Amino acid sequence: MSMTDPIAAFLTRIRNALRAGHPSVEVPKSNMNLAITGILKDEGYLEDFMVLDDRRQGLIHIDLKYRKNRPVIEKIQRVSKPGRRAYSSASDLPRVLGGMGIAIVSTSRGVITDKQARRENVGGEVLCTVY
Repeated sequence: MSMTDPIAAFLTRIRNALRAGHPSVEVPKSNMNLAITGILKDEGYLEDFMVLDDRRQGLIHIDLKYRKNRPVIEKIQRVSKPGRRAYSSASDLPRVLGGMGIAIVSTSRGVITDKQARRENVGGEVLCTVY
């Protein structure tokens, strides 16, 4: 079965696991999922992750992060969708919660945060916002 929006499915798995209070979640491995997971870990939204070999596509095992029994990620939301892509220049990138959250952007220099895209003065497709 083909998935029309694998990034939305990835974000939904994380969102559902956080709401259910699970300590970890496994998602299908892809270069995009791996890049987004790496950014979330670097920004402090995830505890850790590791790539598992299941003799097919592979899986990413993500250890979710909680503080005082509450998820660190309050909201994780898809911005650009297959039916309506959202592109922004470096100056028009969204500021999530006035800079308290992050937007993850797919640029010509790879998948990076909105802050890094502004610093490097590159725009791109706004994949999702997290806070």
